[in-house]
Amino acid sequence: MTPDTTTPLTFGMLVFDEVEVLDMGGPFEVFSAAGRLARTAADEPLLRVLTIAATDRPVRARGGLKVVADHTLDEDPAFDVLVIPGGVTTAVETDTDVIDWLARRRKTAVLTLSICTGAFLLAATGALDGRPATTHWEDQDELARRWPAIRVCTDLRWVDDGDIVTSAGISAGIDASLHIVSRLFGEQLAHRTAHQMEYTWTTAPRLGQGASGERGAG
Repeated sequence: MTPDTTTPLTFGMLVFDEVEVLDMGGPFEVFSAAGRLARTAADEPLLRVLTIAATDRPVRARGGLKVVADHTLDEDPAFDVLVIPGGVTTAVETDTDVIDWLARRRKTAVLTLSICTGAFLLAATGALDGRPATTHWEDQDELARRWPAIRVCTDLRWVDDGDIVTSAGISAGIDASLHIVSRLFGEQLAHRTAHQMEYTWTTAPRLGQGASGERGAG
């Protein structure tokens, strides 16, 4: 994808009760920080993030953090990239309104990113059948058992399969988000964003490779 540098690219992030704080906050920080660093010709952030929840009540993340989403599913806001964080996803997996919405919006998004157990929500839509994917190391066996059609990768911090990127747990979502910035807007902006965040970016997806400053293999 070659973005239109005159129009902001919008990331739509699902939030829900028991969402993992860093699964949500890490990618949010990457994309919003990149948007502060990269501006359009009209001096707008080139990247922006909005949050979407099932209802308009505050979402209680893991640890008790309360989040008020920008939109509800019924409002169905426009966005370009779908972001699905993880956490305790058991209740959300059985919420047909959320899963149906994810299935529909995944097809209209130019790119979908799941972080950690967000892969379980994406799997529930059928979008990962026959494809490689990853999730938190504690949950990889369960993902493979429940959805045997998924080719679960156990040695990667993230998996880029074209229109779907899945990441391993928590901090790996930051690395995957920086990878997406690099893929969509260039490596220079990704490194500037990591530097702004004072974050050591693991630029290669394979475990043990790709310290910040190296050219990423992914």
